[in-house]
Amino acid sequence: MAPFDQTRFRLPHAARADAALAFGVFVLVAIAEGKRLSNGGGSMPSLIGSWLLIIAVCGALLLRRRYPVAVGWFTVLATGGYYLLSDIDGPLVVVPIVVLYAIAARGRLRAAVAMAAAMAIGVGAGTLVGHSDVTGTAVFMLTGWLVAVVALGSVRHGRVAYAEEEARLRATEERLRIARELHDVIGHNISMINVQAGAALYRLKKDPAQAEDALGAIKASSRETLRELRATLGVLRQVDEEAPTAPAPGLARADELVASAKLAGLEVRIERTGVERSLPAPVDLAAYRIVQESLTNAAKHSGAGRVTIQLVYGERELTLTVEDDGRGAAARPAGSGGGSGITGMTERARALGGELTAGPRPDGGFAVRARLPYGTTGEPMERSDR
Repeated sequence: MAPFDQTRFRLPHAARADAALAFGVFVLVAIAEGKRLSNGGGSMPSLIGSWLLIIAVCGALLLRRRYPVAVGWFTVLATGGYYLLSDIDGPLVVVPIVVLYAIAARGRLRAAVAMAAAMAIGVGAGTLVGHSDVTGTAVFMLTGWLVAVVALGSVRHGRVAYAEEEARLRATEERLRIARELHDVIGHNISMINVQAGAALYRLKKDPAQAEDALGAIKASSRETLRELRATLGVLRQVDEEAPTAPAPGLARADELVASAKLAGLEVRIERTGVERSLPAPVDLAAYRIVQESLTNAAKHSGAGRVTIQLVYGERELTLTVEDDGRGAAARPAGSGGGSGITGMTERARALGGELTAGPRPDGGFAVRARLPYGTTGEPMERSDR
């Protein structure tokens, strides 16, 4: 037996669904009215009026997406007029009930409740005038159906609104993540380029050879900035474009940060304690960005000469410490703005269930300490010589 192919069988939706429903209701009501014609019941004016109302109600369903409230009131009133003219209990009431649900699902709860109340009152009025086909039980059942339809539509509206809010929150989180990545990439590399350019200008006349090295470092840093910028902006690509193949940076590239910092005049040392592990990608990226931002702050704000990076691999978490011998917060001029580097590092740590603290050291300098949990997902690997 051939497997069922969902792509070949799809239920109609949107305007096609409305057209299919309108046609189905019209056919059912026409069959009921056909029995009435065969029995010779009703006068000619009432027959003509009934058929006109049937066509109008079913046709109005095609416009309910464009004019939901107007179509709702029209179908309620026209259906009521149909049941006054015809003694056939046809299923034309399905149309205003469908429109009623659609209005409630769009969040127009007041209009939906008003229409439901009008329908219930109209049927109740039929009971009071002694209509033989309308009883108290029918009024009670119809009221229950109307309440259920409005309630289901309201629930549908709530679920759609909740899904849209979740989508907005995810989009906001993604924008914040991209903003952090851009800040880390551009802030670090541009700061290093700025420091290296200043050193090149200073050495240009006194020591052209060292100035040439600094200019080479600027070229390498700018190339790295462009590469990381393209990788970061790759998340904004079109659906039909190929995904970026470059892996996210991690502590395996920490030596590149050290080399860049040394060209900016910093003496950087990395100390590793514990069994070095292959970290989960989010933890590895966060650790890399924290080291990157810390080195940027040391080169740009603290006036440090030496920086020590300590990586302590525990059983369930990585403890990362970056200490320098600069002047700490005093190096930043008053009123220069606090920036967002430390805030971004703190958010990265908290997003992983960890924590980060940053501030001046008691004996001078500045320290950044972060705790990044990785549970039992970090796998031990061979110890590096670095």
